[in-house]
Amino acid sequence: MHLIGLLAVLIALPLIGILSAWFGLDAAGLDTLRQQAATVLPGYLATSGWLALMVTLGVIVVGGATAVTVALFEFPGKRWMSWALLLPMAMPAYVSAYAYTDFLQYAGWVQSILRGWWPGFRFDVRGLPGAIFLFVFTLYPYAYLLARNALGERGMHLMEAARMLGTPQHQRILRVALPLARPALVAGAALALMETLADYGVAAYFGLTTFTTGIYKAWMVMDDRLGAAQYASMLLLFVAVLLWLERREQRRMRFASTRGQRGGDGAEARLPQLGGPQAALAWAICILPIVLGFVLPVAILLQLWWGEAGGDAVPGAGARYFAWVWNSFRFGGIAAAVAVVLALALCFAQRASGLPRMMALALGFVARLASMGYAVPGSVIAVGILLPLAWLQAQWPGVGWGVLLTASSVGVIYAYLVRFTAVAVQSIDAGYTRIAPSIDEAARTLGCSRGAIAWRLHVPLLWRSLATAALMVFVDVVKELPATLLLRPFDTDTLAVIAHNLARDERLGEAALPSLSIVAVGLVPVLLVMRALDGRRRT
Repeated sequence: MHLIGLLAVLIALPLIGILSAWFGLDAAGLDTLRQQAATVLPGYLATSGWLALMVTLGVIVVGGATAVTVALFEFPGKRWMSWALLLPMAMPAYVSAYAYTDFLQYAGWVQSILRGWWPGFRFDVRGLPGAIFLFVFTLYPYAYLLARNALGERGMHLMEAARMLGTPQHQRILRVALPLARPALVAGAALALMETLADYGVAAYFGLTTFTTGIYKAWMVMDDRLGAAQYASMLLLFVAVLLWLERREQRRMRFASTRGQRGGDGAEARLPQLGGPQAALAWAICILPIVLGFVLPVAILLQLWWGEAGGDAVPGAGARYFAWVWNSFRFGGIAAAVAVVLALALCFAQRASGLPRMMALALGFVARLASMGYAVPGSVIAVGILLPLAWLQAQWPGVGWGVLLTASSVGVIYAYLVRFTAVAVQSIDAGYTRIAPSIDEAARTLGCSRGAIAWRLHVPLLWRSLATAALMVFVDVVKELPATLLLRPFDTDTLAVIAHNLARDERLGEAALPSLSIVAVGLVPVLLVMRALDGRRRT
């Protein structure tokens, strides 16, 4: 019970630290808050609001169009397209921003050709429209994947029934398919929106005044800890609403579970075969997001890297590149191992029967906190850690709390655990659903202790879920930027940090290699998702 309470406090500490900024407001703090409300806060609200609105609409349109095309029609190359549409999930938005900035710069060949056609033409990708474009085409797979699964489970035989009633094809899509996929599209858009609000790399590189850049500026530039915490609490409120909305829509998606693509008589439903102009349109709908979200950014980065390298494997970096890789892998490996252990302990404790009521409630509280951590932006967690740390340092200056958490890897690993333990909990909890409780009961009748059941019985049965959980946490840590920027030890750069710093200094050629390395690491879970979906389809 004491261990559970300690775990709850550790997970909740960053959130408590952020919310505590509102309880100590004095007259000076209120005056500062009024000044911010009259100056910078409207800009943060306007930019974040427009970004949220347009990214939501774009993700719903792109994800919905691709999901309907893949799930409800047959056309040449469909199987390859259905998996390739997931590739942009491996491309962090800030990496795509570096690529498109070089590709669409004023002196580049794209704008040069356009100025030849339209003299005076000028376009700067570093702005709100450019950021919206990047987020839409790197985050649409969230909506595509959920909507495709929802339509694939039930959509076809309902479309067939509507066809037999004489409904035209476009009306079947608008009145049957899209309403059926609406909860999935909303849930996917909410996930994409949480990623958008959590972003720091794109907003900082494009000079946008969002809440995330405001948090970083208030803390690191203006040394305004309370202001940073207040911005973080406002962003946390947005995230809490989005998380509630996503969970509500996920519950509403349950109505779609049925026996797959079969009609009422059990016969396998047949998808309409597209050909000619219709097949070309289906190809255009699917290939455009793949090219804009993955193929083109990767090609640009490869060209930048090759132009900078001149044939060398590591351009301008040498041993430093391997140090960045080592730091990224070190942080990712430690965080993945600890997160898996914590998640396994939490899931096993929730599975245990005969727990006292208070312990069961405490476990549920810890699980809810852990599940919320992934939705909280890294910058919010970092501020939530640094604010209580500053208070502790002021109360006991001789203890050295700041040295412990900011001059070593402890602080950044702690931030990773608060944010990404939820990923491990979800994977391991899904694995536990395949282990019958009767197995535990049989082991206990044979005299096995709880520790022996967990180590000798559950771990071998859960090894796939444990490996998946570790891999997902590892990849998320490698891609994480804002928490790493705020909490990493001095002179310790990761691939994400160094790519951001080089791109900020307009050294895009040197930023290409660490950016490509991040994309290569991110491809691993995408390929695993593709394999899992392919296996489900064959069964």
